[in-house]
Amino acid sequence: MLRLTTGRVGCLLARRATAALTTSSTRMASKEVSESVDMSQPMYWDRVDIPLPDKPYKDVLTDADKSLKQKEKGPWGQLTKEEKIALYRLTFCKTYPEMKQQTAEWKTVIGGIFFFLGFTGIVIWWQSVYVYPPRPRTFDDEWKSQQLKRMLDMKINPIQGISAKWDYEKGQWK
Repeated sequence: MLRLTTGRVGCLLARRATAALTTSSTRMASKEVSESVDMSQPMYWDRVDIPLPDKPYKDVLTDADKSLKQKEKGPWGQLTKEEKIALYRLTFCKTYPEMKQQTAEWKTVIGGIFFFLGFTGIVIWWQSVYVYPPRPRTFDDEWKSQQLKRMLDMKINPIQGISAKWDYEKGQWK
């Protein structure tokens, strides 16, 4: 009975040692991975539906930007048009017309659609030439006409079927 308990304790210690080694190696490997973005912090986004982002476009200001910010506190009539645009660009990256401007992404989408349609057509052609067996002879027009003639000769469905619509005396359709 003592041996059984000793075996269990040894197994438990081995499991704990293995778990400790694997978690520590995982921790060491996770430090080498690139840092993730902290989504709890305010971020800047250019979006039409959100006119005021959580933080300004430029966080780190140069000396020129700082002096422009000091000028901003004074009367705006003394600012030039270029200075007003520069102040706007400190807070926002794009204007509304720039955000609403159409992109050429639709051309890429249409091109991709045509590429895959063409590729599908080539695959279907290849399968019809190399994979599928030849068409059966029963699809030929000659075979169909012989089959129809045989059905008329056998008088298939003479009351309401195909033989009812054939005039046997004149040899033509009624």
